[in-house]
Formats: sequence, C-alpha cells, structure tokens
Amino acid sequence: MAETLDLALFVQRRDGTAHMDLAVENVTCAACIRKIESSVKRLPGVVDARLNFTNRRLAIDWHESDLAPADLIAALEDIGYPAHPFQPERAETQEAQHMRWLVKCLAVAGFAAMNIMLLSVSVWSGSDMGQETRDFFHWLSALIALPAAAYAGQPFFQSAWGAIRTRQLNMDVPISLGVILALGMSVVETATHQHHAYFDSAIMLLFFLLCGRALDHAMRRKTRAVAGNLAALKAEFAHRFDGSEVVRVPAAALHTDDRLLVRPGDRVPADGVVLSGTSEIDESLVTGETALRAVGAGALIHAGAVNVSGTLTMRVTAAGTGTLLDEVERLLDKAVTARSRYIRMADRAARLYAPVVHATAAFTLLGWLLAGATAHDSIVTAIAVLIITCPCALALAIPSVQVVASGALFRAGVILNAGDAIERLSEIGTVVFDKTGTLTLPEPRVANAAEIAPDLLERAARLALSSRHPLAAAVAREARERVPFEGATEEPGQGVRALIDGAEGRLGRASFCGIGPRELTEPDASAIAFSHAGQTSLLVVRQTLRPDATETVSALRACGLDLIILSGDRAEAVAPIAAKLGITDARGGLKPAEKIAAIEALRTERRCMLMVGDGINDAPALAAAHASLSPISAADRTQAHADAVFLGERLSPVLETVRIARRARRLMQQNLWLAVIYNAIAVPVAIAGYATPLIAATAMSGSSILVTLNALRVRAGKRAVGTGASPAEITLLPVNPS
Repeated sequence: MAETLDLALFVQRRDGTAHMDLAVENVTCAACIRKIESSVKRLPGVVDARLNFTNRRLAIDWHESDLAPADLIAALEDIGYPAHPFQPERAETQEAQHMRWLVKCLAVAGFAAMNIMLLSVSVWSGSDMGQETRDFFHWLSALIALPAAAYAGQPFFQSAWGAIRTRQLNMDVPISLGVILALGMSVVETATHQHHAYFDSAIMLLFFLLCGRALDHAMRRKTRAVAGNLAALKAEFAHRFDGSEVVRVPAAALHTDDRLLVRPGDRVPADGVVLSGTSEIDESLVTGETALRAVGAGALIHAGAVNVSGTLTMRVTAAGTGTLLDEVERLLDKAVTARSRYIRMADRAARLYAPVVHATAAFTLLGWLLAGATAHDSIVTAIAVLIITCPCALALAIPSVQVVASGALFRAGVILNAGDAIERLSEIGTVVFDKTGTLTLPEPRVANAAEIAPDLLERAARLALSSRHPLAAAVAREARERVPFEGATEEPGQGVRALIDGAEGRLGRASFCGIGPRELTEPDASAIAFSHAGQTSLLVVRQTLRPDATETVSALRACGLDLIILSGDRAEAVAPIAAKLGITDARGGLKPAEKIAAIEALRTERRCMLMVGDGINDAPALAAAHASLSPISAADRTQAHADAVFLGERLSPVLETVRIARRARRLMQQNLWLAVIYNAIAVPVAIAGYATPLIAATAMSGSSILVTLNALRVRAGKRAVGTGASPAEITLLPVNPS
C-alpha cells in the first residue's frame, strides 16, 4: 500500500491561501536562492516563495486546491534541495552538526597538507634523489592525500554533484574538477615514474577553501543562535486564577479570557485589559516609551511590559499568536526575507566565473589536440589551466578580508552577526538612530547627582537597593557601597523605608517622604524623593545621552552621512535629545510598522541606511534596513536581527564600524581585481603550455597569499573617537552614491 506524507500540522491557513515554512538543505550561494524560488513559483497554485538565506527557511504561500504540501517537498528534492518542515530546534541541531563536520574536514585537510608539504620539500631539495626514492615519496603522498581529499572535499564534491545532477554550474564544480584531476594526474605521473606530482597543491586548495567556507557558516550560525529567543520579553510563567485559587502555569498555556494576577516586578505574560488594581508599567523595551504609564481598570497592557508598583488583575485578550510581540514577529519575518535577497559580492563574481573556467580548460584541451599535441600533453596543459584558474584567490578575496575586519571590529567593541554585514555596512549613506537605549544609555541615571550632597546621595542609593521599582534601581546605581540597610520595608505604590543611624529614611513618592509636589520641566524625566534626619532631596531620574554621543554624531555628520532619529518614545521626549545632537530630522511616537514605512520611504529615494536600535520594537526596522547595529544591552530578538552588536556605553563603535567596513569593502574590491589580474596573466601562460600543473599550483597559492596579505591592510590606520583621535582626524572613504 502506498504511503502518503501528511504535513497538515505544519500548514497555516490565512487570507484564503496556505502557508508553510520549509528548511532547505544544500543552499550555498545566491544562485541557489534564485533557482529555488523560480522553480517553486512555477508550480501550479503557488502564490509566492521567499527563501531566507540566513536560516535556509523557505516560506511558501499557495492554494491547497492545486497543490499538496508533500508535492512542494518532492519538487524541491527533484532539483537537488531536500527539504522538511521548518522547526527551529531541529534546524539549530543540524547547523551545529554541519559546523562540526566542516571543522573536521578543515582539520583533516590541514593535517594532510602539512605532511604532504614536508614530503614535497624533500623531493624538491633532493635533486640527486633516485627514481625509486622519489616514487616512494610520491606514493607516500598519495597514501595521505587520496583519503584526506575524499573526506575533506565532501562539502565541495556533494555541492558540485548536486549542481551537475540538475544541469547547473556553481563555484564548487571547477573546484571539484581541479582537485580530482590534479589527484588523478598525480597518480598517473607517479605510476609512470614522472618527476612531478601535485598532491600538495590539491590538498592545499581544499584547506584554503574550507577556511572560507567554515568562516561563512560560523557567522550565519552565530546569527541563528539567538534568533527566535524572546525570553527577554516573554514571561515564561503566568499566575492564573482557577476559581478562588491562583495557579502558576506556563505562559504558552494561556487562552483568551483567562484571568491573571500580575504582581509588582512581574513581566506581563499576554496582551490584555486590566480588571482591577492600579500600577505603573514600564513599556520602554516594547514600544520605546521611556515614561512609566499609569494603568487602572479598563487599561490595555501588552505582553513584555513590566509591572512596576501595584498588583493588577487582568483579562487576557490575546495570548500566543495575536499579541503585540507576535505582530512584531510577523513584521520581522517579512523584513528579514526581503533583505535576504541581497547578493553578496563574491556570489556576483562567482555567477560568471564557473562557466568561464570550464570553457577555458575545455578549449585549451581541444586546441592542443587540434594543434597535433599528444593526448597526455593536452590533458596536462588543460589541467594546468584548470588549476591555475581554480577560484582559490577569488574564494579567499572576501573571507580573508572578513576575518581581518572582524578582528578589527572586535577590538573596537563590535561583534558581527552576519556574513555579508561588512559589505552592506560599507554602503550606507544615512544613519537612522533609535533614541531610547541607543543614543541614550539603556538604563536611566540620576541626572542631578552632582547637585546632591555625596553622603545624602549615598544613603538614598543604599536604601534604593531594597526596592524593585525602576526609579529606585536608577538611584541604586549611584551607591558606592552595595550593602542595603537592614530591616528595610517597601510599601507598594509608595516607596521604601528603613532605620538609618537611628532615624527613619524614606525613598519614594514626594508625599511619602513629606515633600510637597514639584513639577519637572524636562518631559522625559521622573522624580523620586528622599528624606532622612531632616534632610530632603528630589532626585531627577531620566535617560542620559551616551558619553560620546555628541562627538560621534558630529563626526558622522562631518563625513557626509545624513542623520535621522526614529523613536517609539514621545515626540516631546525626542526633541530635546535631537536638539542637543543637532539632528534636524527627528520623529517620535512611531510604532514598529511606522518605522518600517519610514525606512521603505528612504529606500525609495535610493538611500542605503544604517539602523541603530535596541528595543523589540526596533527589531523589524533593523531587519528591513540595508544594514543594522544594536547595543549589547538590546533585547535578544533585536540582537539576533542586527548585523552587528557593539559593546560598552560609548557610541563611537558606530563610527568605527562604518570606517572599518568601508576600508574592508575597498580591499575586497582590490582582492577581486587582483584575482582577475592574476588570471589575466596566468591563464594565457598556462594555455600556451608554459605552466606545468606544479607551476600552476604554485601560482595559485601565490595569488592566495597575495590577497591574504592585502586583507591585512584592514587593520592599518585604526583611529577613532574614544581611541585618542578627535573627530576632525577621522577620515572615511567616500559615501557610496547608491
């Protein structure tokens, strides 16, 4: 009996169409994206197909009346791309296994290359070596090289075979041919007692190429390691009313109309409406709004917000899917898919490279045969052409620069998340900043700390250590001695009190501390009062600019970059920050979809923009922008979809990222030109028969060393804000006109 594949569990139905996400194997370059998407779109009933290169996830929308889910998987397998329903846990496990496999292949190739090179040096240095001794060294090299190549070459052989099966060419085809023919000719030359063998060149080729492949895979896996992690915003458990009892249940088990208890300090587990109680909630990480929002019966609250002061009873209106976080997730997926269509520089070069290499070697073989050369000499010349044109220098042109640039960025406090980040970061002409946690420090500070007596501030800060209120946490950061006062008690919604040196000290609301109400002139500031032994003080708490924000923004502007602020915070809170930094285009009160709309509007003006943000509401905008950065303090989901993450409290890494990325892109282009010039010189020499496979392998290795040495120039001239240079001393490459 025939067995059918039931994938109904993985199919989502919306707007009259079916949707399914598939994890696709064997996706190695931009050509795979075009091939998969175009092949699937030709199937009857398919509305859309979008492949995310980062996590190899293919999103398909189709009409179920025309096509069954199993037919989609069968169609992908027919063109050489096995697929299965996308499950994040399974995908991450497979990626980890694949990375371990690449590292093993790299280790085998490196070990074999070192041993074979030692044998080759012995043969080269022993000019008076007898034939039998030379053959023994050659056979010993073969004994090492053949099994090593069979194992270490699998990533290229499998990819090449998959392309050939579907009548396609990719960069792995000439690599595989070059390795196999070099090894085969070496065996023939050894068996016929010839002087030369090329085992070392074949294994070294594999080693160099595996270095680039492992680097690229490691960067993509690093991004996926945190993708999908919303633990920073999603409460794992909720307190649900079950009759008269309160039961602790997983947040995933919540349903619409469930009644929940949300205590002070808890994160709201689902979207809902407040039934009873009053409190203040912190939505800064969700919406970007810095001011605490007072809520009471009838107020709407969203999953991810923090309940600050009072106890609330709420009714769930949306749990799991349908929440604000879920809406952000949908925007995020759409933005990531759109950006995944970016074709990297190496892929663009490789698109034309493979057929040219094959054609050149084939015409060389045919030309020499027609010229009357023997089959042996014609084959040796054709192999020399194939080896000398093997895309080793081309394959190293980009990864070698990426390695050095990644190290330079790391020393500048920047960690890359995406393999193609450097190329996109180098093209930006506009920088779009979020405000809260980006231009400002992620945590509020006591703005008037310098105006308060040090001993009074120290007592207030130590008392604040006993409170869970966010304003108290800001005060607690000022404490030099991190020891709370004994016997401190907190009154919800009022403040905290304790006996300090025989007198009661209070920290909290002004009325709680016996201070009359005072109005603050700053729209984004809050106040917390402190009283002790007849002394009183009002501590102003607000978001403060990063220490070097003014200098960094000035340096970016001096380099010809346009600067914009897009914030979810109130417009009146954004305006003072923009004024201090001299940024004229500043917009506040934006929702995630509105931020994306603003970025799309900039894109229609053909402006390549860098988005710098930290909140969950910034994640879709980060994914939609041409390039993106987020501080290390950002939410996990935001970090996952930023091209790079910067460390510390300073903003200068943004400037340093642009500087290094532009220099790296220029060196990438130089390396590609070096590879082209090398081929322009070496290929005619090989075609003319003046280069043996050994000379071809040496020339190929020389070109690889050349592009690697050129890549090291990324580290030259590294100076930026925060490293002793003034903004006027910092020079960047010209802004890309696109």
